[in-house]
Amino acid sequence: MNSHPLDNPIWHSLVTQHAHLAVTQGSAARYPAQIAPFIAAENADPQTDQQLRAIVDAGESVYLLGVAPALESGWRVLEQTTIAQMICREHLEPRPGPQFRALTADDRDNMLELTAKVFPGYYRERTHEMGRYIGIYAADTLAAMAGERMCLDGFVEISAVCTHPDFTSRGFAARLVTALCNDIVSRRQTPFLHVNWGNARARALYAKLGFADRASIPLWSLQRLAP
Repeated sequence: MNSHPLDNPIWHSLVTQHAHLAVTQGSAARYPAQIAPFIAAENADPQTDQQLRAIVDAGESVYLLGVAPALESGWRVLEQTTIAQMICREHLEPRPGPQFRALTADDRDNMLELTAKVFPGYYRERTHEMGRYIGIYAADTLAAMAGERMCLDGFVEISAVCTHPDFTSRGFAARLVTALCNDIVSRRQTPFLHVNWGNARARALYAKLGFADRASIPLWSLQRLAP
């Protein structure tokens, strides 16, 4: 039985809608480090491990999601866990709140500052090239943001959902996620996202908005060892 593309979302993103961003080596692919710390394997064949090592620098830390070959001595496994993958198939009820706007390269420093404060390690200098990002400003402070990350045929991931600690509990995240979802659905695509199983608050928020659990996806946090 063929697996669903969302069972290996990084790979399917890098060989479809984000192929122009991909660095590939046989059955291995990755985003450039300045865009995202994600690598992907098409399959679990032993040779794929060698191909992954060929495109990751010694000492570099990366994430692998969904499918992995047997990881040999060239890697340090920092963490191996599973995360919840949730999807939304219908338009959501719009949420009230302050005006939001598209975020661009001009907002890069503010986006990096907010994500480093709230959700460090994933958002990079060129992450905004992966898709549409929107945000709410309070004067000169980026109070909340959310955007599109992985993009594969028929599916778009919502990510970087961040609220500044000074602006929590105001519904900003729900407003932004809802707006992104409705835009994605209007394009006849399906929004999805990933969240830690232990983050009960976030999972409850997404469920309340209209997301449903789809699968538990394996996640590896890896460091490439020196040869």
